[in-house]
Amino acid sequence: MSANDFATLRSSQAIARTQIPGLGFQDFSRNILTAAAAGLRTIAYFGAVEDADSGVVLYAVMADNTQSLLHVGKTRLEAESFPSLAEKCPQVHLFEREIAEQYGVRPESHPWFKPVRFHHSYRQGHDAWGRKQDEHLLAGVIDFYRVEGEEIHEVAVGPVHAGVIEPGHFRFQCHGEQVYHLEISLGYQHRGVERSLVGGPDKRTLHTMETLSGDTSVGHALAYCEAVEALTQCQAPIRAEVIRGVALELERLANHTGDLGALAGDVGFLPTASYCGRLRGDFLNLTALLCGNRFGRSLIRPGGLGFDLSADQIKQCLERLEAAYLDVANASNLLWDASSVQARFEHTGAITQAVANSLGMVGPAARATGMECDARRDFPSGIFRFAQIPVSTWTTGDVFARAYVRWLEIQRSVAFIKEQLQALPDGPIREPVGALKPDQFVVTLVEGWRGEICHVAMTDAQGRFSRYKVVDPSFHNWMGLAMALREQQISDFPLCNKSFNLSYCGHDL
Repeated sequence: MSANDFATLRSSQAIARTQIPGLGFQDFSRNILTAAAAGLRTIAYFGAVEDADSGVVLYAVMADNTQSLLHVGKTRLEAESFPSLAEKCPQVHLFEREIAEQYGVRPESHPWFKPVRFHHSYRQGHDAWGRKQDEHLLAGVIDFYRVEGEEIHEVAVGPVHAGVIEPGHFRFQCHGEQVYHLEISLGYQHRGVERSLVGGPDKRTLHTMETLSGDTSVGHALAYCEAVEALTQCQAPIRAEVIRGVALELERLANHTGDLGALAGDVGFLPTASYCGRLRGDFLNLTALLCGNRFGRSLIRPGGLGFDLSADQIKQCLERLEAAYLDVANASNLLWDASSVQARFEHTGAITQAVANSLGMVGPAARATGMECDARRDFPSGIFRFAQIPVSTWTTGDVFARAYVRWLEIQRSVAFIKEQLQALPDGPIREPVGALKPDQFVVTLVEGWRGEICHVAMTDAQGRFSRYKVVDPSFHNWMGLAMALREQQISDFPLCNKSFNLSYCGHDL
């Protein structure tokens, strides 16, 4: 399986930009559709302006999980529009809307053409919706889907929510309590992260990566550092790679444990909710033991690590990990043994594997439908080239499946951390990193706790970032949440939403 006319590379392998074939749009789109029909996934599809006097260049990155290969191609648009591929390949529908918003080129015949984040185009004076630069960002482009009928009612939630939750708008089309359609509108913060990365790396770049999505600081920092190492031909020491893997799994443990507690809270099952709320903090404190920060910031650095582990820290980590895991096991078993909980979890918000595959879903939400997709196995880097974590799946695709996959992953992450810390190799923790090679292209894939994190970096003739594309796993999965709500009771939305637990800020880059 491949996109025959595209360049082939592996995750964290830098290639010269001249190796990426420039195709006419017809050949470019044919390769995407052929590859998608053969089972490849569109993991990144984005625009770039390589010459101020020329048009927008579109890049596509297709992933072949079975061969651990990536296929990359590009096409230069000669007009202010291009034929949409969304109807034939639903995985690209959100990417095409993003391209239209960022570069002002219109995907003709797109089935649901509207902005993604409501920010101004990267190209001065260009807007795919005809908005002027001084016009309000939301003017004339909010067109929510509506179901017509005398007994249909609409429920709008957000974008302002109670507490500290970030902005997001949810609009339900309902008949009585039954949801016919949920439309999700995000991107109210206009963060501009990708724009800020152009011209880097600089002193702020790594801090930006660590805050792309705060609960995934380790995952995004790791993807960035692997990109920099590929672009500088630097190999992190094996001791550093092991500790990086431990930090990634601790991040998974903290968030999965917190999610199980939150799901228990959503159905009023307080024992597990109370236990897991505390235990999430225990795992965060283990991360702080590694580097002094509960979210793992300042730990991962280009070339290796910012901190090493002493023998005493390793001993403490193993003891505290075992104690926390035993408590999580007790709290989780209470959840699975309670018939009242299972009555709310089972058959709620179910998604079929066919739907998940067509949308390009990733992470536990995809694995809960039976999809065996995990970047740690399919595109291994760092310690995962030598030590594998079994892929955890379930088949029902409902709230129960998304919760139970988390529990399976907790068990396997704990086993992995124990094994790695007990046999931690000696040696340095960091290698020097030189300047980025000019005119290069690299893709890095990391399995964050929500799913596959994708970073695409391109350098210019001076060895600076000319384009840096980030695809957070939430970008693939928000539409999955919308599909999960169809034919459900509107009162099931909080439970379904928490079972996905997607990132607002990770989507708004």
